[in-house]
Amino acid sequence: MLNLLKNGFVNFLRSRHWGVHFRRLPMFEQWASTPVDASISTAMGERLRDAAHAPEQALLQSLNTSRQGLDDAQVQQARAQAGWNTISQDRPMSRAEHLWLCFRTPFNLLLTVLAAVSWLTGDTKATVVIGSMVALATGLRFWQEGRANQAAAGLQALVSNTAAVLRRSAQDEQGQALDALPSRLSALQAVRELPVRELVPGDIIQLAAGDMVPADCRLLAAKDLFLAQSAMTGESMPVEKFAQEPDGAQSNPVELRNLVFMGTNVVSGAGLAVVLSTGNQSYLGALAGKVSAMERGPTAFQMGVNKVSWVLIRFMLVMVPLVLLINGLTKGDWTEALLFALSVAVGLTPEMLPMIVTATLAKGAVFLSRKQVIVKHLDAIQNFGAMDVLCTDKTGTLTEDRISVERHLDAWGDVSQHVLDMAYLNSYYQTGLKSLLDVAVLAHGERAPLVDSHTKVDEVPFDFVRRRMSVVVRDSGGAGKIITKGAVEEILQVSGSVQAAGGVLVLDAGLRQRIVATAEALNAQGLRVVAVATRDTEPGQSNFGVADEAGMVLCGFLAFVDPPKESAAPALQALARHGVKTKVLTGDNAAVTAKVCQQVGITEQHIVLGGDIEQMDDQRLAQVVEEGNIFAKLSPAHKERIVRMLKANGHVVGFMGDGINDAAALRTADIGISVDTAVDVAKEAADIILLDKSLMVLDQGVQEGRRTFANMLKYIKMTASSNFGNVFSVLIASAFIPFLPMLPMQLLVQNLVYDFSQSAIPFDHVDPELLTQPQRWNPADVGRFMLFFGPISSVFDITTFVVMWKVFGANTPERQALFQSGWFVVGLLTQSLIVHMIRTMRIPFIQSRAAWPVALMTLVVVAIGIYLPMGALAPYFKLVPLPGTYFVFLVAVLLAYMGLTQVMKKWYIRRYGWQ
Repeated sequence: MLNLLKNGFVNFLRSRHWGVHFRRLPMFEQWASTPVDASISTAMGERLRDAAHAPEQALLQSLNTSRQGLDDAQVQQARAQAGWNTISQDRPMSRAEHLWLCFRTPFNLLLTVLAAVSWLTGDTKATVVIGSMVALATGLRFWQEGRANQAAAGLQALVSNTAAVLRRSAQDEQGQALDALPSRLSALQAVRELPVRELVPGDIIQLAAGDMVPADCRLLAAKDLFLAQSAMTGESMPVEKFAQEPDGAQSNPVELRNLVFMGTNVVSGAGLAVVLSTGNQSYLGALAGKVSAMERGPTAFQMGVNKVSWVLIRFMLVMVPLVLLINGLTKGDWTEALLFALSVAVGLTPEMLPMIVTATLAKGAVFLSRKQVIVKHLDAIQNFGAMDVLCTDKTGTLTEDRISVERHLDAWGDVSQHVLDMAYLNSYYQTGLKSLLDVAVLAHGERAPLVDSHTKVDEVPFDFVRRRMSVVVRDSGGAGKIITKGAVEEILQVSGSVQAAGGVLVLDAGLRQRIVATAEALNAQGLRVVAVATRDTEPGQSNFGVADEAGMVLCGFLAFVDPPKESAAPALQALARHGVKTKVLTGDNAAVTAKVCQQVGITEQHIVLGGDIEQMDDQRLAQVVEEGNIFAKLSPAHKERIVRMLKANGHVVGFMGDGINDAAALRTADIGISVDTAVDVAKEAADIILLDKSLMVLDQGVQEGRRTFANMLKYIKMTASSNFGNVFSVLIASAFIPFLPMLPMQLLVQNLVYDFSQSAIPFDHVDPELLTQPQRWNPADVGRFMLFFGPISSVFDITTFVVMWKVFGANTPERQALFQSGWFVVGLLTQSLIVHMIRTMRIPFIQSRAAWPVALMTLVVVAIGIYLPMGALAPYFKLVPLPGTYFVFLVAVLLAYMGLTQVMKKWYIRRYGWQ
């Protein structure tokens, strides 16, 4: 499994781990004291807007830099103030801290106390048995969780990233001004490829296609610069960035078109930028600091198992003193009574619970690892099963996070192959950096014959002023054609007519209005629209320019979309069948989100916008989160607040996301789910990471979580009920019998052998009907089950007391060994049978059979139970052989016990249900 973890992490360790130190700059000197929220704080937002609107020269002076970059002395000075450009993350736990975390469960602590008391009273055997159980449960959890974390940390160290930085030497202080857009090959300045951790505020960096933005920066120059910032904003489409100062005041600094942020990446084009802030002072760093500082509260699983544990512990704290007092007062030997009470305490404690829980969760982790899922925290598996609401981001989780051609239409909205052909030639023959839209067009279908029948004559490159580009081609007959593709409004400006079925129509005002309405209708469906136009060229013309983009004939539109993952719709349908509601939380706009949700099967849509949430108090939001299923235009703080409110409403909430803006919600949810392509901050906050693109593993994880829970609950129910029955029987026998009904050593051995039989429960089958709905811990149900089924075994224990006393004459202290041997066998075998009776709501052995490990362990325990009083070890345990007629009575008792338990089980299911 270690190899699987390594291979998986290799796939997603492509992004960078940066981290946080603060630098005070003249115009940003108060950033260091700014409180960090899950999104950009008000003060930070104001300073980013100031940086965006400041005149270039004033900004550079405030950063003590120039377009030629910093020299080495300035870099050292800046680093002394700012530190390294790395984002601080959660401090890794030491091995000792991790071991303590794995150990500190209520039962582990209680068992440790009991082991210490046993050692102080000289009961070495009990000390060894109890200590071994604690060590096994703690060690298994420590090993399983530690292995996943070590694989992640080890492979992360292999990642290295660099940035192209302009640095001056001392003699270059009067170097040439850089007014033109630089490229990596420019000789105007010495460009150094430096590790991103070495960047400081004031550095001048170059950006090119494929680069990750290494810090928060202000653009000084840009050429066709498009950035993918879906990880930050949730927008599926690349965003064009410009060097010009923005017009007006943008409320959201992330939307300022002359600022670029750490963690986004360049899709196409090139740029020159000055570093504003690094590390923790960046937007990514602020969010990472917030996430790291968040004290993650207990999950639904942790709270549930602790509540159940304390119900059983409180029961033990009441029953054990009663056993001590009754035996001390009736027998007069307080030392023996104390040892017996201690044995009862061990017997009452479900000491196998930590090991059963850990083994069951580890089994689930192994199952999920085979499905290409990394489980970072074992508790997350059960939370999978208890989850009843899944909140998910859209971009990169439900969608492929790539652009594809959704439609190719003529100007009237009808499908047109001609439009796609013209767009294909345009994208194929352009020589500039191909945008994601061009890649999508070329990937939509192979058109070799079309390309072969045309040759390129010239092209007019794209620029952000006219927002279109053209290529000129000549067909096999020698006819030339200019093909232009670009924004709808820009294409309409250079078009004088429109292609129609019957020919070409003049593009008058009415027709223009109708065409614009068609494009707007496509936009309303969440599609990005590009227009295509053509014009025949003059014979013999070979050189073309912008002036030739005139008198064009509008052919139609291309509509692009970020397609949903193929597995998204069936995965959400499967989750719905198993009682899990899906809510989409995204930073993208409502139209795009609604379109994607419709494609993945969310047809009944109640959309809530982030701006509306901003105006709601918690009471109103508590209602809205129940009613809404699509939440759009959200900030990270909105996402985290929605998840927190759903938890407050009593839901067990999962959150799936992959972006910077998802990290806070991932940390807040009961179970955080991320994907292999997620940013590091998201993967750091997640409990589970999906390495496979298929989302069907979500439903498989839910079912595995429910199997895990069902098997854990089996153990708790059968242990609690049988232990209660035993103690109830002990109290009755102690009050009327002049000797101990069972010696402390015999009670411990019986308990150990019974626990041994339950060690196979993690591998048991689970009835299908127990997997249909979310499951969670309910201490009241466990207590009721214990009080209902425990006395059933006491009925047969008391029957055994009477038979041993009356029929077999075990009614004096001299013959107490026979009495104790008889009850030892009946108690152990009825406890073993309860495993099969309670493991299913069906008829055991007929309608539902246990897995072979459970059946095998039962047979082994039955054999041990009969052998101990009848074999050579009997004297060691102070047991004696039983007469042959006893075994006739034993068979009758076991059959009657099974029959009565099944009858009572049916009544209990009708009255209270089973889970």
